Amino acid sequence: MTLVERWRVAARGAGATAGDEALVAAGTALLDRWREPQRHYHTVDHLAAMLSIVDTEGGSDPVRLATWFHDAVYDPRSPGDANERESAALARTELAGLGVPAAVTAEVERLVLLTAGHVVAPGDGDGELLCDADLAVLARPPAEYDAYAAAVRREYAHVPDELFRAGRAAVLRSLLDLPALYRRPALAERWEGPARANLERELRALA
Repeated sequence: MTLVERWRVAARGAGATAGDEALVAAGTALLDRWREPQRHYHTVDHLAAMLSIVDTEGGSDPVRLATWFHDAVYDPRSPGDANERESAALARTELAGLGVPAAVTAEVERLVLLTAGHVVAPGDGDGELLCDADLAVLARPPAEYDAYAAAVRREYAHVPDELFRAGRAAVLRSLLDLPALYRRPALAERWEGPARANLERELRALA
């Protein structure tokens, strides 16, 4: 299936009552957001990679929809968690317009907001899966991780080197300070060690 078709199936599975034409139009508009020129890492490739993990791990349709929306608004110049908050607001508006039940829409909005800090309460299975999938890139082989880090730097090309290094180091430390980067046992077993090694290596390089 194409990505738009996967979107349509997930939206329908989550209870959307809009017609297929409206669902396809909404999915196409979302893909256009993921193709914006300021993106170098937060692209359709990142979306597709996350969706593959969610599918492999047996994720729910609300998690799939949250994956679509979690970086739907992405402006590297925005402060703090503004992108996540605006992405969550977009999810609320778009899903309500497609007839997705209010409870499901609220859950998608909640999940999107979790990606701001990747702090998940114990027992929150959907939150665990979404955040684990979002951070999967951290555990890639060193060369692939370095390509990811370089892509993030290109997204922040407007930031001078000294300021970028300080800001990026703060992000890396906040991730390393998490009790665990990954919550799902099967994923944590494979990814936790390599991810921490990559983060520590980049932090040393920034210093």
